[in-house]
Amino acid sequence: MNAHTPDNAGSGRRDRDAVTVYALTAGAEPPVAPLSGDWRGDVVVVGGGITGLSTAYHLAKAGVSVAVVEANGFGWGASGRNGGQVNPGLKHEPSEIEKTFGPDLGARMIAFSGSAPDKVFQMVAEAGIACEARRTGTIRAAFSAGSVAFLERATADLQRRGAPVEFLNRAAMAAITGSERYAAGALDRRGGSLNPLAYSRGLAQAAASAGAHLFPQTPVGGLTRDADGWTLTGPKGRLRAGRVILATNGYTDDLFPGLKRSVVPVYGGIIASAPLPQAMTDRILPGRHVLYEHESITVYYRLDAAGRLLIGGRSRLRPLHGPDRFPDLKRYTRRLWPFLGDVEWTHGWNGQLAITADHYPALANPAPGLMACIGYNGRGVAMATAMGGELARWATGTDANALDMPVRPFKTFPLHRFWPIGAAIRIAYGRARNALGI
Repeated sequence: MNAHTPDNAGSGRRDRDAVTVYALTAGAEPPVAPLSGDWRGDVVVVGGGITGLSTAYHLAKAGVSVAVVEANGFGWGASGRNGGQVNPGLKHEPSEIEKTFGPDLGARMIAFSGSAPDKVFQMVAEAGIACEARRTGTIRAAFSAGSVAFLERATADLQRRGAPVEFLNRAAMAAITGSERYAAGALDRRGGSLNPLAYSRGLAQAAASAGAHLFPQTPVGGLTRDADGWTLTGPKGRLRAGRVILATNGYTDDLFPGLKRSVVPVYGGIIASAPLPQAMTDRILPGRHVLYEHESITVYYRLDAAGRLLIGGRSRLRPLHGPDRFPDLKRYTRRLWPFLGDVEWTHGWNGQLAITADHYPALANPAPGLMACIGYNGRGVAMATAMGGELARWATGTDANALDMPVRPFKTFPLHRFWPIGAAIRIAYGRARNALGI
């Protein structure tokens, strides 16, 4: 998903060979080659993750000449490494969104983000993507008193707007999760799960089949504009187009000035078990819902189609491989389900996700013919898929004010170069609060 990959912690060159459990069933990438020579068309998309591939798919279906350039393989970044949860909504609750953006745009944002999982499952069906997609619902879980009160308010807010959301008390949470950890929760039936690497590669194949030109292993080293449009320079060729869309998310760099400072690339880590015995999978999430905790530090988990337990959360701020690199997640699993005993953990990995200053996706038009969409704040699978359609509309003439997400100037983080220190402090503080149940 990144543009170019210098050897530093924020780019991931050393992380190229990361192996996730998703690769076991994801299938191969489309048979496409890196850029060699020059390409000219209407639109170039930088970043071959879900945002970029969804955008290219919609543009190609509309008859637009579009190319996608990706520094690594398609779905290499957060798009192929995340927890596989297809969750509705934005980071903020509906009432807060309307208060910030007003009743008209706010209502459109709420409807758009709430229906984002629809776009995912429609894409899976339309393109025939084999990615273990299941629409079983998303659980938000709480164990602290403050989070329980928040979930009560948030559930009522969503129910007033007709969302299929149900508040769950302690007994209901124990039954639905198999854990005594939670005091309350909220089940949103719009959510679900999939294999994100398989989904990303399926999107790449769908975009290519629709007519998009895909160039993997093609880091972009230069982006310039003249009277004829934009030129992007790769190792072995150039691309020319009237419009460029930057969709680099957690691996955003300095390809365009200021863009990198608009997001903080927080690391998330996941461990995956061997397939669990049925006696255990009958107790842990028996309805095969996905779950994430609404607490100081988010932990999320689900069972995949083979009965593997996948559990994730914030990790150290560098690439890590192997389940033994994530001892906190192992310990927390034993706290959730003491009956599990010694689990065989087979995979462990991490990757970068993008956090924005206000926790809304950053959709911007920083220069004529240049568009950018980054920063999903942990809601990337559904929102990135949906934003691909919006970016395609925008690139083909829809006025920015008619989009269902706001186009705004980038909000940069002050003292951005110190983000690793701030993130480490925030993680330590959040873990301490979670341990104390506050």
